[in-house]
Amino acid sequence: MANLSEVTYFYLSGYYDMDSMKPLYFLLFLIIYIIIIAESSLLIGVVYHEKSLHEPMYLLLCNLAVNGLFGGTALLPAVLSNVLSDSHEISLSLCQIQIYAIHTYAITEFTILAVMSYDRYVAICYPLSYHVIMSQRLVKLIVCMWLYPMLAFLIVLCFTLQLKFCKKAIDKIYCLNYLLVQLSCTKSPITNIIGLFSVAIYTLPQLFMVFYSYAHILKICLLSFNNSKRKALQTCIPHLLSIINYSIGCFFEIAQGRFNITYISYHTKLFLSLYFLICPPMFNPLIYGLSIQVIRVRLLKLFRRQSRQVQVM
Repeated sequence: MANLSEVTYFYLSGYYDMDSMKPLYFLLFLIIYIIIIAESSLLIGVVYHEKSLHEPMYLLLCNLAVNGLFGGTALLPAVLSNVLSDSHEISLSLCQIQIYAIHTYAITEFTILAVMSYDRYVAICYPLSYHVIMSQRLVKLIVCMWLYPMLAFLIVLCFTLQLKFCKKAIDKIYCLNYLLVQLSCTKSPITNIIGLFSVAIYTLPQLFMVFYSYAHILKICLLSFNNSKRKALQTCIPHLLSIINYSIGCFFEIAQGRFNITYISYHTKLFLSLYFLICPPMFNPLIYGLSIQVIRVRLLKLFRRQSRQVQVM
């Protein structure tokens, strides 16, 4: 039986079905990565340069874009490297680093969306006090929504780091914590308990904040649906779309680990496993850029300015 000193790398078996079309997959993942970088950078740049967007909602949106860049970088450079590789190996240390980065991205994404729901709750339910309340709490909220996921998952990862591994094949194109745990030599009930407990601490506070915020928003809008409330409610639409989009991706990933999906084609499984990592970073800038009028107008001005400069040249 292999021991910890012998297992220093793992095979990512999800890549072997790509071998016949390596250039195509490499180009596809490269384009996706470029899109994520371009869209997120453009959104951050617009908010940074437009003084009218220096408000809590848009600053939180910038944090969402930064986390999208973080998630895309945690996945896609390694994927691009492994697509071109013949062995599709990943070292134990790199696998553990990727696990930490991907899980931290996932928890942070949900936490930022939860904080954004609280921001909309304050804006709609306490419009006169909104700027006072958020100016006092914004920095604390931003620190919390980054620090909490990093520390929360680090506690769980410490248990994984102590495991001894007897298998080397990971049936995916990237590392996840529960997949690494499945390769351990011993199946400890404590590990399963920690896994279930971690899901609770990663999701329950955020779910409570989202449901609490939108329950009060709905109540206020039903009691007093005037023009100002209608405009404020419109700002909730892109946020709700982002939550739905991310929740769909998480459901796809959770379903793969809990149900028998052997009958599903390789390309479908690949899409489902990558959805929560690449679709939110790709779609969030589009959702907000097209839905929020101020950002949309600013982007149009930017594109017109660029086109005029090209014509002059």
